[in-house]
Amino acid sequence: MEGRHRQEADRRRRYPGQGAGTQYVTATAEFLGPKQVRLRYADGKPDDIVEAEHVVLATGSLPIEIPGFKVDNKRVLDSTSALDLAAVPKRMVCIGGGIIGLELGQTFQRLGTQLVVLEGLARILNGVDNECADVVARQIKKDGGQIFVNAKAVGWEERNGEAVVKAEVEGKVQEFVTDVILVAVGRRPTTKGFGLEKTGVKVNERGFIPVDQRQQTNVPGIYAVGDVCGQPMLAHKASHEGEVLAEVIAGKKTINDARQIPNVVFTEPEIASSGLTKEEAEAQGRTVNVGKFPFSVLGRAMAIGETAGFVKVITDAADERILGVHIVGPEASDLISEAGLAIEMGAFAEDVALTIHPHPTLSEALMEAAKHALGEAIHIANPRKKAH
Repeated sequence: MEGRHRQEADRRRRYPGQGAGTQYVTATAEFLGPKQVRLRYADGKPDDIVEAEHVVLATGSLPIEIPGFKVDNKRVLDSTSALDLAAVPKRMVCIGGGIIGLELGQTFQRLGTQLVVLEGLARILNGVDNECADVVARQIKKDGGQIFVNAKAVGWEERNGEAVVKAEVEGKVQEFVTDVILVAVGRRPTTKGFGLEKTGVKVNERGFIPVDQRQQTNVPGIYAVGDVCGQPMLAHKASHEGEVLAEVIAGKKTINDARQIPNVVFTEPEIASSGLTKEEAEAQGRTVNVGKFPFSVLGRAMAIGETAGFVKVITDAADERILGVHIVGPEASDLISEAGLAIEMGAFAEDVALTIHPHPTLSEALMEAAKHALGEAIHIANPRKKAH
């Protein structure tokens, strides 16, 4: 009996959904019609044909390939095969200065790899607060890396046992000698190869499956969650959508009405954001106030020797409601949740500023930045008030 209980416990750890009555199978699925799916098994077991009232598409996304850099998992890597390297390469050229490229690139850099980043746009981490991105750029360079912006990789060749990448940088062709090439220019939704066209489900011009607030596609009873139904391509966004959908299928009047989806970049230092950037808020016609508190004057940050970065709070000047928070620095991924709660509940800068935070902690930086946005900071100089 004891052995049986141990086996059951092990089974539930591997497939926790089974405890709730879920049947888990490993198979390749292909639509035969809107509500009919064929399951093919790798072990030679006969195919199954499954029909269901509700079908959920959670097919995720795949790395994008670019011309001239076909992934061979030896010289040219994508974000998946980069994690399977048997040894740390001496040199790496990373094509793409976005989130995935820099997360992986800096990981190898911290292990001793010489890193070169080629970014096609005018700056790295496009879409992230630009001041936060600048802190990461400085760290990459401080650690010996090189960053080239407005750089278009055009091809590579094998030469004397090394890979040589050719790129147009600011209009001039340059060559970069390396051991491996990491292609990290984004991901595309997985909507082909499983018979989606047999369902009538629409796909937009970018390849994503449009859904409404109940995760419903244009075909009743077929839903989509995660990367396949649009940006941002984040695990916690997909998980939330899955929870919403489970309640929808269960008959509850649930919708996906999240005000914010936190974004975390696991670089060195970390970046985390919730809500709008200053530029996004101003593009909406808002006048904003910005509060900013550097980790360099925060006691806990100094104690742990992690003083690079800051917390930035964006508020609506009309009523001081918090519109966005951007953090670059130690434990940013953990600190951002307080900001997410503040935005979800429609909090004002004063709500955070008047909340007593424990000392000495990193979380004090958010309180201090909120006070700075109000012009009430006591540990740094306040912005001058404009004369009326």
